[in-house]
Amino acid sequence: MLLLALDTATPAVTVALHDGGRVLASSDEVDARRHGELLLPAVDRVLTGAGAALGDVTGIVVGVGPGPYTGLRVGLMTATTLAAARGIPVHGLCTLDGIAYAAGTAGLEGPFTVATDARRKEVYWARYADARTRLGEPSVDRPADIAGTVAGAPAVGLGARMYAETFTGVREDLPEHASAAALAALAAERLAAGAGQGEERGFLPPLPLYLRRPDAKVPANYKVVTPR
Repeated sequence: MLLLALDTATPAVTVALHDGGRVLASSDEVDARRHGELLLPAVDRVLTGAGAALGDVTGIVVGVGPGPYTGLRVGLMTATTLAAARGIPVHGLCTLDGIAYAAGTAGLEGPFTVATDARRKEVYWARYADARTRLGEPSVDRPADIAGTVAGAPAVGLGARMYAETFTGVREDLPEHASAAALAALAAERLAAGAGQGEERGFLPPLPLYLRRPDAKVPANYKVVTPR
């Protein structure tokens, strides 16, 4: 098993290579505006650092979000393109699950909340019984609207840090963004346990989990120009 994992659902451009037992190499860069520019060089750097080639990879792991429209698409399109070129499977995972897994690896016990920045003064968030068990589906909300649910409980992620008045149990010593190393480790664990496609079986299809419409919109009342 040799898994290439990547995630662009948060400001982090994160890539890792995992052999089923450990992370062989990883790269993490935080730049919310340069996902497309940074991702492929990071893939090349990780493969080179591990002494591997794309032809050695047996599966792709990708974070499917939730996340902002443009950044999220960069990772998903790259993952599906690389997988198609190699004829290997793509294993989708919820990005929040990867952050939760990383938090658990760092010693956080449940229950807790993961929250990332959704822009528009909102957060993408989900509650967890423990590092491997999400309680319900991810949501997007204004922090004030979920204060009664999350206040006082441990919370991780950039969204929790940004709205510490709501996420009063925020743990600033724990992961802020997605980690491909954590995604890869989680995927390897699920594959070893015989997980298959479908969330109830462990993996999601490599499709974007947006939770809302994209920020970009077609202008209203624009002038149509037609040839004479």
